[in-house]
Amino acid sequence: MIYEDLNDREKTILRSIIHQFILTASPVGSRNITKKFNIGYSPATVRNIMSDLEETGFINHPHTSAGRVPTDKGYRYYVDNLMEVHQLKNSEKNIIEKILDNNLSEPDEILKIATRLLSNITKQIAYVTYPTLEKGILEKIQLVSLTSTRLLVVVSIKSGLVKTITLEFQTELDSSKLHNVERLLNERLSGLNFKDIRETFKERFTDIGADEKPIIRLFFDSVDKIFMDNKKEDNLVITGAMNVIQHPEFGDPEKFQSVVELIEDKDIIIHIMEKKKMENLNNVIISIGGENEDEKLNEYSLITKKYTFGETSGTVGIIGPKRMEYSKVLALVSYLGEMLSEVLTGNK
Repeated sequence: MIYEDLNDREKTILRSIIHQFILTASPVGSRNITKKFNIGYSPATVRNIMSDLEETGFINHPHTSAGRVPTDKGYRYYVDNLMEVHQLKNSEKNIIEKILDNNLSEPDEILKIATRLLSNITKQIAYVTYPTLEKGILEKIQLVSLTSTRLLVVVSIKSGLVKTITLEFQTELDSSKLHNVERLLNERLSGLNFKDIRETFKERFTDIGADEKPIIRLFFDSVDKIFMDNKKEDNLVITGAMNVIQHPEFGDPEKFQSVVELIEDKDIIIHIMEKKKMENLNNVIISIGGENEDEKLNEYSLITKKYTFGETSGTVGIIGPKRMEYSKVLALVSYLGEMLSEVLTGNK
């Protein structure tokens, strides 16, 4: 995103306003700037610069205060041009590594723990989207007879993800035929991704024998159901409401309710994750306030990192008030995303 450039004095004042506002959550005045930061300008000079920054839309003047607060435009300029990226301490990295690498084996467990860890460290709402199955390579299919008319299909992806689905038969299932059907399915589908399986399933089974036809026919009718990714809302884990409501921005009941609604409405976050036109910084996506489009997110910023898991990928990130310590949160999200890729790969 391109904004008009600022001169050195304007950059210094904008940076100081944002740093002080992040620290105190209170509008920042000119005297406050000169006392807190050794910038070498008089309060009168700072007031003039602040007026210029307000006129160009980088800061705002709340009606109830003489001080100024950053706007979305101000935060964006700060993130893109003024922010120094925080370097995590070895002790911080060790905590993350120890928790994620603590003999965990199930991808689902690793992702849920990562979400709680990120929320607790940043004191924000944390979320993770599970890797999509669409591009995953099928490793094997297992068929398990539950009753005479119900069949459990276990679909395993090479990365380690597993999907299960139950199929219902109109007539009784001949369980003695299951082994041959399972063998046929694996011989002809293993190594393909879900999209290829859906598009070519029928032509791959035109020559099956009479014994396997009843079960394969059920697969014909259910191929989209079996080899389709999970529902989008099932692919998102979100936690941390009690962390984010500790921030001053969410002190009144109405603001608290907005946090609850945000966590309950997963579609909002999924929609943001599917967007392609957000600003990118070192492979970390930062979306601020009104950039999120959905009105419910106008008071929040999102910081997101992609992680990889075999042939698939997911995202990990935080949602918090726009008044957040962007440099440190960015560093944490980035490192956790990298660690997830490593740990998940090691647990395949």
